[in-house]
Amino acid sequence: MLREAGIDIARDRVAIGPLPETSQSGVSFGVAAGRALADGKVDGLWANVLGCELAMHLGGGSVVVDTRRGDGPPGAGHYSFAALATTDSNIATKRERIAAMIRAVVRAQAVLRQDPVRATAVIKTLFPPVEAELMGHILVRDAEFYQPSIATEAIEAMNRFAQAVGLLASPVPYEQVVATQFRSLWPGKDERPEDNKEASTGVRNRCARSETPVGAA
Repeated sequence: MLREAGIDIARDRVAIGPLPETSQSGVSFGVAAGRALADGKVDGLWANVLGCELAMHLGGGSVVVDTRRGDGPPGAGHYSFAALATTDSNIATKRERIAAMIRAVVRAQAVLRQDPVRATAVIKTLFPPVEAELMGHILVRDAEFYQPSIATEAIEAMNRFAQAVGLLASPVPYEQVVATQFRSLWPGKDERPEDNKEASTGVRNRCARSETPVGAA
């Protein structure tokens, strides 16, 4: 994304590196990065929405790029995204278990979109008080992003990104990334991905899209 925005890492002396705190078990990178920004240990971060929200809450910075809302270079919102993933062998041998997971994701995200406040009780058991309060706010504000779908454009952009950084020599077809054999479990199951440019929760290498990282500085 920096390169597409015209920033040369060497020329502009941009140092990108891991945070020592994230090497510990059970540490959220986004939360650790948000606190590091607030503590002045880093000048900027690229993290999930909770990390950026925490950085702002602590007075460490402000959001400058939110790719979910179209900020940044074209396609940047699809460089990475949360997904439920499994192997082809699991799909072949544990089909019913995979299907149950997909149905659970679809139902849970539907509940979040309709009544995000219902998640408050669960959030309080998973996050420290400050982060729990922020997550409650995030779920209400960003409910629209909790969709169990991966658009064909997302896979196309992800392919371009992976090729640009040397991870792929050629693009991988949509059907080899998303397990379209679970189409009957998807909302709008009568539509094909080619028709509406969007397919919902499938399982193979990536599925069950949740949210895309945002950047803060």
